[in-house]
Amino acid sequence: MGKIKKISSILIENGKVVTENGISTNDIFCRNGKIEFIGDSLRIKDRILSTTEIIDAKHKYVIPGGIDPHVHFDLHIGNNMKSSDSFETGSKAAIYGGTTTIIDFVTPQRGESLLKSLKDRKKEAKKSLCNYRLHMSITEWNDKTESEMKDCVYNEGIRSFKVYMAYKDSIGLDVTDIFKVMKVAEALDSIVMVHCEDGDRIDELKKGFENNGKKEIKYHHLSRPPETEADAVKKIVELSKKTNSKTYIVHNSTKYGMDIVKAYGKNGRIFVETCPHYLLLDKSLYENKNFDEAANYVMSPPLRSKEHQDALWEGIKTNIIDVIATDHCPFNKKDRLAFKKDGFSKIPNGVGGIENRLSLLYTYGVLTKKINIEKFVKLISTNPAKIFGLYPQKGVIKVGSDSDLVIWNPDKESMISDKTQEQRCDTNIFEGFSTRGKAEIVLVSDKMYEV
Repeated sequence: MGKIKKISSILIENGKVVTENGISTNDIFCRNGKIEFIGDSLRIKDRILSTTEIIDAKHKYVIPGGIDPHVHFDLHIGNNMKSSDSFETGSKAAIYGGTTTIIDFVTPQRGESLLKSLKDRKKEAKKSLCNYRLHMSITEWNDKTESEMKDCVYNEGIRSFKVYMAYKDSIGLDVTDIFKVMKVAEALDSIVMVHCEDGDRIDELKKGFENNGKKEIKYHHLSRPPETEADAVKKIVELSKKTNSKTYIVHNSTKYGMDIVKAYGKNGRIFVETCPHYLLLDKSLYENKNFDEAANYVMSPPLRSKEHQDALWEGIKTNIIDVIATDHCPFNKKDRLAFKKDGFSKIPNGVGGIENRLSLLYTYGVLTKKINIEKFVKLISTNPAKIFGLYPQKGVIKVGSDSDLVIWNPDKESMISDKTQEQRCDTNIFEGFSTRGKAEIVLVSDKMYEV
């Protein structure tokens, strides 16, 4: 990362300012972390101070800072192992890629107080270089859960709760308990995020493969077929309708899941997320590479076939998909392969992406005309801001909003490589992908990063 400078005021001139509603050529004046004026020729209107930083953004876009509502920095998974990016290194990679706000998770162990876990997580999150918020995961239902959820909302400002339908042996919930979470969340005007995979069916398939000595990486995706996601989505959509809970389906990877959401209707209460890896990579990576290489692509849900990939792009076009997040959670090779002898089911789940999210979506979405740049801004910033209660403070360029802005160079060409990335990982699932378009200057409140 290049220069970092603290600024009291900045004038961005001649930029093509992009919001979800269109593009306009304007100047933007920011002071003390807020957008103060938007208009033309602001330099001559006596609003500029002698200390004002002046940036010429001619031929470049100015977009709202990216918001990634689904990341896992400093994720502890036991055996003294955790994801390779800390809040410090992960947020640095976020800024480098044009993301100025992340939302991570508090994941209490069973038996642990939500508030105790939140307090500990805040200590780690303080190292973040960009703006951060936290979701609260509900990993069990007990006689204190409802009151602690209320404390999270009323006293801690938490407005989103996550539940898992997989990983039943550690953090997953059954449908009965998810129903209880949704009922309380609806009363608290909060949103419930759901990892939609049929955990019981997946465990059954995994056990069957392992009992027959089938440990290769390809059995990762074969043990989590598309139907396990679709069946879970169907149950969650039905629960959402019963409880009227605002529901956010994380990392949808299948055509089937989207078809179910479309059939039931979203009605402003159901939101769907996908990730760049589901749009750009496919399951052949599990089948055509050796164990060590294929292990780099282990995430849940797994990569799918081209049919599902094409359907996801269509889902973006038809507004079934609301957000492109990353589920950023990479692991280094030594951690992935520490349990190689035990087979696919023990490989740590998670991949990176926060550094490359905007450039990949711009290159393979905007430049291929699958989406326009206004839709690009909605997917990576405006929609997550609205869904998670950050709008209009963030996710938009308007007077009074935070000066979380990105000057985007549409002509900058790059090649993704683990040798040059900011994220702290010794692999990159998008290794060798060429991109065009890159964050050049990133404003995070009163700090300016030249990346």
